Amino acid sequence: MKFQRIAIVAFVLLVAGIAASFYFTWKTLTRLRTVQAFVESSVFADAVAACEAAHSTTPFKWNGGKQTAVIGLNSVKLNKDTIVASYTLVADSVYCDYDPIKRKAEIGSSFLERE
Repeated sequence: MKFQRIAIVAFVLLVAGIAASFYFTWKTLTRLRTVQAFVESSVFADAVAACEAAHSTTPFKWNGGKQTAVIGLNSVKLNKDTIVASYTLVADSVYCDYDPIKRKAEIGSSFLERE
């Protein structure tokens, strides 16, 4: 009888621990999505301005574009010390990668090949 009580208490504690783990994971992911949305909205205006001003043989027209899309904030970890961030916009099939750290835009570039 004592073993059954201990087993039931252990099972209830295990279920409660798993439920708490899922709850805290959900709360953390919700906060991270909120932070990502805030960062993306704060970078958007700078990205559009830099992409339209960037020199390229293919012009980037966000305001006059027929089909525009925001791919969003991306990051690549080059090595253990370096993370490169990029905010990517597409206007009429022309891609523009904006680096929010350097405040520089590159049109038609491949994000993974960038320095």
